Amino acid sequence: ESLWTSFADGRVRLRIDNSCPQTPITVHQMFKESLEKYGSLNALACKRNGKWEKITFSEYYCLSRKVAKSFLKLGLERFHSVAILGFNSPEWFISAVGAVFAGGIVTGIYATNSPEACYYMVHDSKTDIMVVENQKQLDKVMQIWDRLPHLKAVVLYKDSIAERHPNLYTMEEFLELGGDVSDSTLDDIINSQKPNQCCVLIYTSGTTGKPKGAMLSHDNITWTSAHCSRAGGMQPAEVQQESIVSYLPLSHVAAQMYDLWTGIKWGEQVYFAEPDALKGSLINTLKEVQPTSHMGVPRVWEKIMEKLQDASAQSGFMKKKMLSWAMSLSLERHLMGSNSSGLQQLWTRLADYLVLAKIRNALGLSSCQKHFCGAAPLNRETLDFFLGLNITLYEAYGMSETTGPHCLSGPCVYRQHSCGKPPPGCRVKLVDKDAEGNGEICFWGRTVFMGYLNMEDRTKETFDEEGWLHSGDLGKLDKDGFLYVTGRIKDLIITAGGENVPPIPIEDAVKKEIPIVSNAMVIGDKKKFLSMFLTLKSVLDPDTSDPTDILTEQARDFCQRSGSKATRVSEIVATRDQAIYRAIQEGIDRVNSTATNRVHCIHKWIVLPRDFSIAGGELGPTMKLKRLAVLEKYRNEVDSFYKE
Repeated sequence: ESLWTSFADGRVRLRIDNSCPQTPITVHQMFKESLEKYGSLNALACKRNGKWEKITFSEYYCLSRKVAKSFLKLGLERFHSVAILGFNSPEWFISAVGAVFAGGIVTGIYATNSPEACYYMVHDSKTDIMVVENQKQLDKVMQIWDRLPHLKAVVLYKDSIAERHPNLYTMEEFLELGGDVSDSTLDDIINSQKPNQCCVLIYTSGTTGKPKGAMLSHDNITWTSAHCSRAGGMQPAEVQQESIVSYLPLSHVAAQMYDLWTGIKWGEQVYFAEPDALKGSLINTLKEVQPTSHMGVPRVWEKIMEKLQDASAQSGFMKKKMLSWAMSLSLERHLMGSNSSGLQQLWTRLADYLVLAKIRNALGLSSCQKHFCGAAPLNRETLDFFLGLNITLYEAYGMSETTGPHCLSGPCVYRQHSCGKPPPGCRVKLVDKDAEGNGEICFWGRTVFMGYLNMEDRTKETFDEEGWLHSGDLGKLDKDGFLYVTGRIKDLIITAGGENVPPIPIEDAVKKEIPIVSNAMVIGDKKKFLSMFLTLKSVLDPDTSDPTDILTEQARDFCQRSGSKATRVSEIVATRDQAIYRAIQEGIDRVNSTATNRVHCIHKWIVLPRDFSIAGGELGPTMKLKRLAVLEKYRNEVDSFYKE
């Protein structure tokens, strides 16, 4: 068996060696082991009519079997997919586990996807059955169903069916379908499954072309759930039952691993947030649940930071002073570590008791022992802001192709600005290193995926002759093996003069220096000099989460300090507000003065009329900047920078 395959029914050679000799197991074996230990504990909690409804691990397992039988009844074929389209819910989890039990492959689809994007994934994965949340998602399926020869049935799990169609079922109807499928029929299928076969498909976001279906094996899922989560400090329920809030898209590898599979492995209690979590309701859920561990992508942590900065800008003089005193003490203690004096530690404890603990409580994080961040690089300003609240953000690093985390930070493995180390059994090496020690990050271990579905050439490109997975990311390792991700090879700007410029450090510096700036994007590939797009911090529409024209409190504060009365983005852009443009230029000048060399300086910039958003097409589903899409959308503005 090869280390990789591009076939859904393929098998791979597992990367078992002396550093990770654990016996490989299937998803069902993992669930059975947990059932024996945690059967009576609550597993999933969902709010219905204002009240939390909970199910235990025993009930979760029985429901997953019931769902698996109904999938078989509807004709789910071995290694064909069940595609799930909707917001996080018990039905999402149970459908995913049931699909695997029934010998299928679970494929998550982003709820924000267009009908055409759904069509591509459903067709590519040979989806037999789709499980969709509501009428809005069902409408997408109805537009593409006649072009999907494999699609046999659709199950609707939230709304009632407005208009009857053949092979369309409510969740209640669907659960009754498999009544005459015997336990032994299901058990035969479960027992035929092997750890080196595919059970999960994660579609990459397609920021660089067509989405690729990353195939994950049972061993990828079960080994990563066990070993990577422990490296990050997640506790088994016999030590302490972790409680977490599920709100990030489960079609993304980070949330699926952290919420669903690790939850089963260690007996965690998973609470489901409301679908409008990222529009503002998440904090209410956190306050009710008081999770012991919480994960966010950088944009989530940034949004919390901006909200707190806004609240602080509106508060009175004394409150502002107290907060700034407490946060500077906390940040200083974290930066000094064990070098801080006894008196300093005493003052910090007092500041924490009087001020910071109240803020953590208001965020719903007063019981939270571990705060994780992954999926994109976190900037220094955000890290330092949370250290000021006495919250250490533990960064993890990996990709869909490494089943999520391949390097982790945690309570026992932490170094500032690093994403930690690979857990025992995983390895990292750097290739093609430059003079400063930056090289391409390559992965080896049980986290490494099987290959891209139906894409043999792309799969071959990703692995080298020895079977190491090449990430396309740049990083450096320190003497103790901590990894620092410094950029993305594809994002590297190569100027007309052949100079390599990593854009992220420059963008982060500009955002830190000019607090009114929300997004900054460096431009300059094959150009004589660097220029930059800037967007301003604006209030989000509570219904759509799209940026509005109204400046945030913090941005208005910046305007006043700079001598401008502007309250809207359009006022600043339309009039090229002199005071603001001067303040921005001064900030850019300060960033340029610290540049490594002249090539890294920003020569021209422009303020765009709207902030970047998912709906606008500039951000991917996990809030990653889609640089090519931005260049395409604002092509005229780019041309204007470089007109002779």
